[in-house]
Amino acid sequence: MKFAKSVGWLFAGLMVVAPGWAQDAAKDYPSRPVRWVVPFPPGASNDIIARLVGQKLTEAWGQQFVVDNRPGAGGLIGGDVVAKASPDGHTLLLANPAPNVNSVLLHKQPPYRINDLTPVVWLGYAPLIIVANPKFPPKTAKELVDYARSNPGKVNWASSGIGSSLHIGLAVFQMATGANVTHVPYKGTAPALLDIVGGNIQLMYTTSVSAEAQIKAGRVKVLGIAAKKRQAVLPNVATFEEQGIMNAEAIVWFGMAAPANTPRPIIDKLNREVNKALQLPDVRQRLDQLGLEVEGGTAEKFDAFIKSEAARLTGLIKAGAVQVE
Repeated sequence: MKFAKSVGWLFAGLMVVAPGWAQDAAKDYPSRPVRWVVPFPPGASNDIIARLVGQKLTEAWGQQFVVDNRPGAGGLIGGDVVAKASPDGHTLLLANPAPNVNSVLLHKQPPYRINDLTPVVWLGYAPLIIVANPKFPPKTAKELVDYARSNPGKVNWASSGIGSSLHIGLAVFQMATGANVTHVPYKGTAPALLDIVGGNIQLMYTTSVSAEAQIKAGRVKVLGIAAKKRQAVLPNVATFEEQGIMNAEAIVWFGMAAPANTPRPIIDKLNREVNKALQLPDVRQRLDQLGLEVEGGTAEKFDAFIKSEAARLTGLIKAGAVQVE
């Protein structure tokens, strides 16, 4: 009985001490360089945004935020690195639909679960756009739908991988339009775009962030925007709704996540500093140029959004629009 009481008092003491320890950990954070894992190759929108925000965090705290590109398995390789890392805030994830929701739900035995990652802050989102090789006959998304219907199975549509937002966006597009296309998954956006430019594949979803250089150089053409309003960076490109395509909106979102059980004071400290960075004039200007809609806000806001995305994908799975592998 005495032993039981002693153990009880021990745990009670831990419960009292733990919050103080967490506050001390946050006070000294970051105490060494922080690894920000990007689960996609260099050059994609995830990579660009992580380097932009990471540089501001480096300047604010005097510790390097080092971008570590870990592509593969639809974001699961990079996501797994973070999910299994020490929950001390020194290993973070560039959150994205693939590693945080899509790939986890689309695999029968994923290496981690959605709840193994803790949302920190929602950076923002960008609507998806359809880009095609300039020699591809359709000039608009509406013409693409008609072309695909007249040539079933002959249109090859790339994505950045199974479970990526580009893959899920394609599934939504097919459900909304009945277009019959062949999905060709790549290991990232950059290599897929290279094959679009080279004429090895016809078209794909991407963002104006990822395709900025190719669009400006005329190496790809934009057929439409999967959003309700036009983008300032693409003022002459019509939205799907303007072209008569309804219920096919699709975005790719970006954020910061940490391993589960990361102390809340560290989450809060990161959240505050990232929100500050998102309001800096040079950061806003660059994100505007890239067509990114800035969100920011609390960790709870980002958590609620991720849960809504998971519910949406679950509905697509039940409808047979995408398959669990």
